[in-house]
Amino acid sequence: MTPEFVHALKNIVGDKGILEGEDVGTKYYNDWRGTGEVRPAIALRPGSTEELSEIMKLCHAEGQPVVVQGGMTGLVEAARPRAHEIPISLERMNRIEDLDPKAGTMTVQAGTPLQVIQEQADANDCLFPLDLGARGSCTIGGNLSTNAGGNRVIRYGMTRDQVLGIEAVLADGTIVNSLNKYIKNNAGYDLKQLFVGSEGTLGIVTRAVLRLARKPRSQTVAFCAAPSFDAVVAFMAHVQSGLGGTLSAFEVLWPQTYSLILATVPSVKAPLPDCSPFYVLVEAMGGDQDRDQEQFEAVLGAALEKGLLEDAVVAKSNVEITDLWNVRDGMAEAMGGQRPAVGFDVSLAIDDMEYFANETMRRALATWDDATVHVGGHLGDGNLHLSIKAGDRSPHPNDEINAIVYGLIGELNGSVSAEHGIGISKRKYLPESRSPAELALMRTLKHALDPKNLLNPQRVFEL
Repeated sequence: MTPEFVHALKNIVGDKGILEGEDVGTKYYNDWRGTGEVRPAIALRPGSTEELSEIMKLCHAEGQPVVVQGGMTGLVEAARPRAHEIPISLERMNRIEDLDPKAGTMTVQAGTPLQVIQEQADANDCLFPLDLGARGSCTIGGNLSTNAGGNRVIRYGMTRDQVLGIEAVLADGTIVNSLNKYIKNNAGYDLKQLFVGSEGTLGIVTRAVLRLARKPRSQTVAFCAAPSFDAVVAFMAHVQSGLGGTLSAFEVLWPQTYSLILATVPSVKAPLPDCSPFYVLVEAMGGDQDRDQEQFEAVLGAALEKGLLEDAVVAKSNVEITDLWNVRDGMAEAMGGQRPAVGFDVSLAIDDMEYFANETMRRALATWDDATVHVGGHLGDGNLHLSIKAGDRSPHPNDEINAIVYGLIGELNGSVSAEHGIGISKRKYLPESRSPAELALMRTLKHALDPKNLLNPQRVFEL
């Protein structure tokens, strides 16, 4: 990287848009999984789509690879810069440009934090339903590029279901403006879906038109204990039928995970005794708090009478709702505190989940007699999270643990990534979930849109 090249970049973004040397803080090469191997010489912080376009024109001419950054909350090492890559942070592109409550749309810049979007929607009697534990730090551009899921997929779908239009900058600096605001638009290819979930490898998302829902007038939440996994599955069908379209979350914790949360997350209060085979958090959102609360409790009562549940506690206030959700959200903190450990984010058929969890535990314990396995996740959309620790061995056998889990995922035709993406850390395991023809088509798309392999190179797959 020549001084002339750096000077040209500085002319594009100005003094506020570039950091050099010691001014490049750890936030530009550190994510939730740890610190990257390389401290970049510079970091760029464009303030507009036009500045980013000029950056990419220059990088394209020079053959300079870049890595795109949002809130650095990713879990697959995708945003950490590698040798010779320039990080481009979209943190300065963080404005809400337009909100139309009548049409149910919001136009935002990619660096806007998810929580800011949620709060602005709420202030306008709307709901942006995407929700995940990193809401205060993650940005909508990162959510879009990874097709984030979160807690309410069972009702509202993944991020790709909540976006109407996108603006993106291609590898050569071309600006693709596809900021459609219509739910129905079949005028040619749906170009926004090229960029949603592609992890910044096909283009850099700069702005988006988000689809808002009407703000619910009621929220009812319960934390339940179930006698078996079959009972959990039957309970989910029971509440889906009994609550109709108001069911918004159905989260499950294996008993070892519940015990770990209670033991290691100080802010969590135990809603139920730690003595049941499974625990479920169920949430519904509707239009009338009194009526919906009554129906919710009646549905739970029927489940108790049928033997689908052993016990249940129902939130009676917003504070109690927060307390119950804190138990589920505490899973990330509890699992993250088990280092050294390997975390997983997988999708499976619901019928395979109990076998998968049990077989993972069996194979891990057969290899390391002091292994610990913690499981939980979004049962309603087929997504489980796991954390596996092979005792305190050093070095920790991460590759062997990955082989156990992803090998089993391949056997069950599941997905190695439900909502976290592939990045670098899952790249070698992508063939467990994608056929050779699918991988070839992905590479064709990458070559067509980024022939010099400059955008997030070597993420998702190697070229």
